[in-house]
Amino acid sequence: MSSLFSRTTSFQRELHASDEEFRQIRDHIYELCGIHIADNRKYLVENRLAARLKALNLKSFGEYYYYLRYDKNRRDELNRLYEVITTNETSFYRNPPQLKVFQEVVLKDMLDALRAKRSRRLRIWSAGCSSGEEPYTLGIILHEVLKTEIASWDIKITASDISTAVLDTARSGIYSDYALRTTPPEIIRKYFKKEGREYHLTENVKKLVRFDQLNLNDRLQIKRIERSQIIFCRNVIIYFDDEMKTRVISSFYDNLQPGGALLIGHSESLHNISRAFRPEHHKGAIVYRKDS
Repeated sequence: MSSLFSRTTSFQRELHASDEEFRQIRDHIYELCGIHIADNRKYLVENRLAARLKALNLKSFGEYYYYLRYDKNRRDELNRLYEVITTNETSFYRNPPQLKVFQEVVLKDMLDALRAKRSRRLRIWSAGCSSGEEPYTLGIILHEVLKTEIASWDIKITASDISTAVLDTARSGIYSDYALRTTPPEIIRKYFKKEGREYHLTENVKKLVRFDQLNLNDRLQIKRIERSQIIFCRNVIIYFDDEMKTRVISSFYDNLQPGGALLIGHSESLHNISRAFRPEHHKGAIVYRKDS
């Protein structure tokens, strides 16, 4: 999840929300999923949600708010809402310096520690996984590091997002060349099969990843995630206010096993959010470590 409210159409600009309607919808979105929308972004909410009003044949944003709260079909509409208010801009091998630190430091140390304990059980959580490029990249890196040894490991990457639409795309494992724009050519040749203008991810990578819908504002859902040794949550918490950030980061801390690592987006920080983690500064990335 990397940007909010960027698309507009001509008919969307014709609809306007009163300040009260904007406040109701804005507060309801925050209550549902923790996404914080600033007061000065009213026009962007109007642009994004106007298409939903038209699809539902509603005449005002006030009607839409009541639809979200009370209509018998509100659960289906919530999935549409999540899809509309989040724009999922991502790619394979995004932020190579951080991925290098993951591969050469975090993953290496974790694999060595597990081998020392004669354990081959590795759990990674990709939170806010969007259309799957991040968790699949991690799966590819695991294949590159472990090579044929990977067959003897019990590995699961849990990939979660609030949008069912992006999860459906992720499960297919089919991507355009745009999704691979930051991917090394040798990785594309090795882990993708080109069919027409589409790139199909190999099954040996796909089988490492399990996709689930999850709302980071729902602590009960989070508690159902297997405890992880590594968590990726990149370009997600920037859309939360400090209170929500604190809740989410606390949940990640609770989920991580002792010695586990949290990696967040390069523009994000836990400064003034949490002191529970021990930051490790590496060239190109900060790793937030849960002490053993």
